[in-house]
Amino acid sequence: MTQHGRTNRVPSGPGRRKVVGGMFGLGAAALTAPFLTACGGGAGPSGDPETVTFGSNGADATPKAAYQAVTEAFTKDSGLKVTTNTVDHDTFQKNISSYLQGTPEDVFTWFAGYRMRYFAKKGLCSPVDDVWESLGGNFSEATKQLSRGEDGKYYFVPLYNYPWAVFYRKSLFAERGYQVPAKWDEFVALAKQMKKDGLSPIASGYGGGDGWTVLGAFDYLNLRANGYDFHSQLMRGEVAWTNRRTGRVLDLWRELSPYYQKSAGGRSWQDAAQSLLDKKSGMAIIGLFLGQQITDEKLREDIDFFAFPEIDPAHGQKSVEAPTDGFMLSRRPGNKEGAGKFLEFLGSGRAEQLYMGVDPSNLAVNQKASTSSYNALQKKAAALISSAEHITQFADRDSDPGFISTVVQPGLTQWLGHPDDGADALKSIESQRARFFGA
Repeated sequence: MTQHGRTNRVPSGPGRRKVVGGMFGLGAAALTAPFLTACGGGAGPSGDPETVTFGSNGADATPKAAYQAVTEAFTKDSGLKVTTNTVDHDTFQKNISSYLQGTPEDVFTWFAGYRMRYFAKKGLCSPVDDVWESLGGNFSEATKQLSRGEDGKYYFVPLYNYPWAVFYRKSLFAERGYQVPAKWDEFVALAKQMKKDGLSPIASGYGGGDGWTVLGAFDYLNLRANGYDFHSQLMRGEVAWTNRRTGRVLDLWRELSPYYQKSAGGRSWQDAAQSLLDKKSGMAIIGLFLGQQITDEKLREDIDFFAFPEIDPAHGQKSVEAPTDGFMLSRRPGNKEGAGKFLEFLGSGRAEQLYMGVDPSNLAVNQKASTSSYNALQKKAAALISSAEHITQFADRDSDPGFISTVVQPGLTQWLGHPDDGADALKSIESQRARFFGA
């Protein structure tokens, strides 16, 4: 969901989309002191009609600067001051429940889809239908669906999305004569050749809090082998994890596992990505946020990607993982009117262009936002998303996040360290499904 040794690297920070165990738990442990007070200085809603408070998870240098550009422009246009409280991505997610039940800022960063609906259903945020009256014509129906709660009301204002794909360096492929694979057998054959050539075929780092990175590969294997409908059923807890189709996913993954970078369990995703940039690894299954590590534009121009290969022709490459990030309104904002104006601005094409002007690793979702400043990678990423028949939000955003973070993620990372037929791993995951879904 933030986004990093060597000369062109941003200092290491928490992973872009870290999922923290139990973050949605509502027991005593979750209801600790208000999040921002505990984490360094937030004052919650001000109640000042001239000020809007903003809680941001964009603590890394690039998103922080991008949000600053956006808030400064809003202040210039509206005359309203924006007081921003920035907390690192990991801590923000870890404390989100207690934060929303305490004194959160008027507007805060969060995620579309299931993640938004969870808090909307709990009454921990406010609907923003009035904001959407002015924004509605600027977004696709798919984006609108991701912004609505189960009650049909809008609770989310989107800012950007970004696809997951298989990234590589164009110059490396040219030097070695590698061809971009479109099908599974071609993908495995390419990985095998890369290993013979002395490369780590697939960059990987899922150590520490970066276990979420394995979910991208799992989702794509499942989508390509079993299709979007089965993916959705599995994420919603409607089918057993011991289903033969899930076993098929691990069979495919085990076929690919010999080509993963060694010692991935002791490496961060940033270090894994750097091995791709340094041409020590040939490919990486990762999101477009890989670009946040790049400050050399010549290097950026050498980065390319291809859609995750086809496994079953019946499903082709129709589905694309493209998580959507944006904003929500707290349940009792101190300046509701000002917050509404701020959200309208945040959802505008201008705000998205300002943000993307600083952070070129994401894509604007407002259909009226100019894409004239997009680099080649962004243009290709936008085309990938627009061509998709189905958009998925990444495992922890399409499912109960507690189930994914405390059961699925550790189960899959442990299995990937010593891949076998997967029967025991899937039985272990299945044994916890009913606890989260009542299945």
